[in-house]
Amino acid sequence: MTTDEIIKKAVSVMRDGGVILYPTDTIWGLGCDATNPDAVQRIFDIKHRPDSKSLVLLAADLDMVARYIKTIPNIAIDLVEVNDKPMTLIYPGAICGKKPAEGEKAAADKSLLAWNTVAEDGSVGIRIPMMEFCTTMCRKLARPVVSTSANISGEPSPKVFADIPQEIVSAVDYVVPRYLEKGSTRLASQIIKVGLRDEVEVIRP
Repeated sequence: MTTDEIIKKAVSVMRDGGVILYPTDTIWGLGCDATNPDAVQRIFDIKHRPDSKSLVLLAADLDMVARYIKTIPNIAIDLVEVNDKPMTLIYPGAICGKKPAEGEKAAADKSLLAWNTVAEDGSVGIRIPMMEFCTTMCRKLARPVVSTSANISGEPSPKVFADIPQEIVSAVDYVVPRYLEKGSTRLASQIIKVGLRDEVEVIRP
């Protein structure tokens, strides 16, 4: 398969509510449409991870980020412009759906992030990946993609495909061919929290 065919397949799976296993600009990740709460819940289930934790998302560019954040702080724009390595920014004021009442089904709305991707304080971590495969995939999906490490919660994050537990591989709907991992740095991204008054807090350097 060509890279274009792989992206087309991955996007098709995510549009149908599926979960993919794919290489990012950092490590291998589990991904889905970040506006689909049910797909996001599947990722929590696959990882055996509490759904009280927020997730990192990938976006194609700042224009896509702006559709899901109430106000992008100026400092975030500056950081993105000068950044030269993988960097996840935690933005305040995510535009997301509401958590459903017990027994209700969460609705998917393409204009809203899934409620279960966002932290309790309304913030959300988003990275513009330094890897053409990932940015193109986000652009073709036309919305952010979940990017959480492809491991069982508490276990080491997989830097290469061989590190991924078979339980994870078997649980997803599509596995991106492993040769595309050549574009990964195999390093965790920086994590920086930004505020509306241009406050900066380095969570992980």
